[in-house]
Amino acid sequence: MTGYLGGMLVILSLNIILAYAVFLPVATGQLNLGGAAFQAVGAYTAGILSAEYDAPVIVSLFAGAAVSGVISFVLALSILRTKGVYLVLATFAFAQFVSGVIINVDLLGGALGMNVPDHIDGPIIAVAAVVILLLVMLLMQARFGLAMRAIHDDDVVAGLMGIEVRITRVAAFTIGGVLAGIAGGLYAFYFNFIEVQSFDSLSSVYLLLFVLLGGTQTVWGPLVGAAFFTVVPELFRYVVAHLPVGHAASTGQLDTSWRFIILGAITVLMMVWRPEGVVTRTGLGRLLHRRVEKQA
Repeated sequence: MTGYLGGMLVILSLNIILAYAVFLPVATGQLNLGGAAFQAVGAYTAGILSAEYDAPVIVSLFAGAAVSGVISFVLALSILRTKGVYLVLATFAFAQFVSGVIINVDLLGGALGMNVPDHIDGPIIAVAAVVILLLVMLLMQARFGLAMRAIHDDDVVAGLMGIEVRITRVAAFTIGGVLAGIAGGLYAFYFNFIEVQSFDSLSSVYLLLFVLLGGTQTVWGPLVGAAFFTVVPELFRYVVAHLPVGHAASTGQLDTSWRFIILGAITVLMMVWRPEGVVTRTGLGRLLHRRVEKQA
């Protein structure tokens, strides 16, 4: 595998983990625009333990996930009292707070970033993504996952049926924070350098798009969304470079601009065509039904 493909595999794996970190709160009807902030918490916690205290990689990873989980739990107890756009603004404000802390704390490297001495190879990150994917699938098939789906469909009816709506939402938000912290630690140890610009607000928006456009009704939606926004832009890079307009650009800037213009147009069309996401329960059920009929 070339270095380019290896790097793409790592980015895809990290995006898959982060997509499921955002998916769990969304699966209970809570939009989370702070995914990159929890990733930053995990990355900087693992980075500090590795750089300043020579902690083993596995200890640093678990510590980053634990700190991110604790912060997400404390945050969930307060902000999950809000709903809709107010919850979005609350999680966005938290992301801005984390960025401000990183920039103004010298121990975290400030705006210049921080070097991380230890390293994790790409295949390990890919295996971690697969393991997390399987764990989320098992979680969504368990009683807790069924409760999450019921709350997503109608939280009032779910509460009348005896489901602890608030506890379930707090638990889903906390588990999402743990997954984001794991992704942050893996990011830090693979690239060996972290900076606040890597965890900005735009990154949180993209993570939410992974889930919303992929689909929130099934566990396959975030996987499809993460794969689409990771692979398709790179495919467009190749396609646009071979178009006449691409050859006309001497600096190569026109190629990048057209690549994201096309991606933006496709994203808008997807939102119009499938506002509920690409992968839905109905569509997945029809696909499985057709396969059963063919086998019969």
